[in-house]
Parts: sequence; structure tokens; C-alpha cells
Amino acid sequence: MLLHLIHTSVAHVRRTYIICSKMGRKFVVGGNWKMNGSKQQVTEILKFLEAGPLNSETEVIVGVPAIYLDFVKSKIPPNVEVAAQNCYKVEKGAFTGEISPSMLRDIGINWVILGHSERRQIFGETDELIADKVAFALQNGLKVIACIGETLEERESGKTEEVVFRQTKALANKIENWKNVVIAYEPVWAIGTGKTATPQQAQQVHKALRDYISKTVSPDVAENTRIQYGGSVTGANCDELGSQPDIDGFLVGGASLKPEFVKIVNARH
Repeated sequence: MLLHLIHTSVAHVRRTYIICSKMGRKFVVGGNWKMNGSKQQVTEILKFLEAGPLNSETEVIVGVPAIYLDFVKSKIPPNVEVAAQNCYKVEKGAFTGEISPSMLRDIGINWVILGHSERRQIFGETDELIADKVAFALQNGLKVIACIGETLEERESGKTEEVVFRQTKALANKIENWKNVVIAYEPVWAIGTGKTATPQQAQQVHKALRDYISKTVSPDVAENTRIQYGGSVTGANCDELGSQPDIDGFLVGGASLKPEFVKIVNARH
């Protein structure tokens, strides 16, 4: 009987801690379509987003290839926001192939994903460039999902915190107001590989990040900044990941192209 009461009490304390720690931080789920889609596929995705139902307590954002931004914006359900997957650090000029924050605002786009590991790994974007892009996007009225994360080699070398703190510091050096910033922690080794950090591993990094932001920026920013987890999030693991006290949502890749995305959006009941 006593053992049962202890277990019940521990479970109650844990639930209370989760609720209190997330108070004021709205769960946010982003779907990053990456370089995928056609008008036909986009129409199918919009159908399952419309059918939902999507938890009204969760903020939902889809990251769309630039060529389809206007098309998606005109047809997306009103409870889903649209994000660009990139934008540059200046207003206009001779930057072939780039788009600016003001261009995104001009077609009604309010969000952008910046610093994704694929931009870092494939296109060579540095911490400094990403921080400049984030700062400029914020200054020009966009909300930003800013991505950070370590490679498998860095994790196995015990450098996870060193890497994500360095990437976060670069952002903190340039961000003046954190109100419109969401951090997405994406372990590079778990993106599109089918591997995922355990809920405990993910929570450990999220907690370390929040503590780091508290010390280097402010406790208020740390408490109010949402930190998403990204890395092979699926309908099968989203509930347990979403129950961790410092995981405030997900940034989802391939699963966001499938009806399974609805279940992930609804991970926080």
C-alpha cells in the first residue's frame, strides 16, 4: 500500500512539474517539407490538414518550398501557418536565387526556418551567417524557427553540449528580442535516418539548452522560449517525446508529408 502511494505521488509530482514547466509555452509543431512536393502532392497534404482534426492548443506551421509558398498560403486551413525554408540577410540586391524577408511578408508569409542542418552541412552555412539571417528576419517582422544540432561524430566524441551551446551563442549574440524565436534542436544523426534520440536523451539536451540560455541571455527568455525536437519524430514516438518537460514541440521532416503528421500535431493532449 505504501509503495503504491509512493508511486502515485511520484507520478503526480512529475505531471505537475511538466505542466508547470511548460506553463506559458504553447506547443508548436512544424512540418518541414524540404525539397518535396508538386501541386498534386501539396493538394493531398492540404486535404489531410483540413480534415485533421488538429489540436487547437498546438501551433502548427508547415515549411514549404519557395515556389509553392503563394499557392499553399492561398489554400491552407486558417489554423495552419506557412513558413519559408530560407531567406537571406539583406533586403535586396544582386543575390541570385535568394529571397528576402520583405518578399516573404509581401505574400503574407510570417515564418521562416533558418539554420537547418542541411543548410549547414550541404550548403556550408556558418554559425555567423545563420545568426545574421535570423537577426535580419526578426528585424523585418518574421518569426523564426532557428535550428541547431550536432553530428553523430560530435555526439560520439562527447561534444553535443559544446556544439549546441556554440550555435546558440552565435544566435544570442545577434538576437535583440526573443519573442518571435523558436529553437529547433535537431541531432543531425537522427534526421531522416530512422534513428531518434530517446525521450530521455532529447530531454537532457533540451534542459541543458534552457539552462544555458538562462545563464547567457536571461532566465525569462529561457522560460519563455520554445525548444522543439527534430529527428525522426513519428506517430509512434511523438507522445513520449512530447511528454518531456523541456520539449515544447517538434520540427518534423518526412512524416509531415503524410497523414501521420496529424497524430504528431496532436501528441500533446
